[in-house]
Amino acid sequence: MNMPLDRFFAALSDPTRRAVVERLTAGPASVSDLAAPHPMALPTFMKHLKVLETAGLVQTIKKGRVRMCHLDATPLVTAQGWLAWQRRLWETRLDHLDQLALALDSEAKKGTEDGR
Repeated sequence: MNMPLDRFFAALSDPTRRAVVERLTAGPASVSDLAAPHPMALPTFMKHLKVLETAGLVQTIKKGRVRMCHLDATPLVTAQGWLAWQRRLWETRLDHLDQLALALDSEAKKGTEDGR
């Protein structure tokens, strides 16, 4: 796995960070609005936000005294491509396994029909 994907999946491994990303799908929000539903001190919440920023999922812009957060979907698109590749890979492997199981089952049935 490459570094951007490592950071992406590490960032989304935490329920607080997933909740922040989910909230930002509805549009930009201030840090205080994002922190409000989470039972933790603001410095602790800011650490979560920093992880999301490092992963490239969140961008913050300071407007006066308010720091606004925006979702950046670029890492989501990258991860979606990697997951689609993994899905194709595993579907191919499972198709091969299914063909092997059918061939073995066919041989077993043929063997019992021949009296083996």
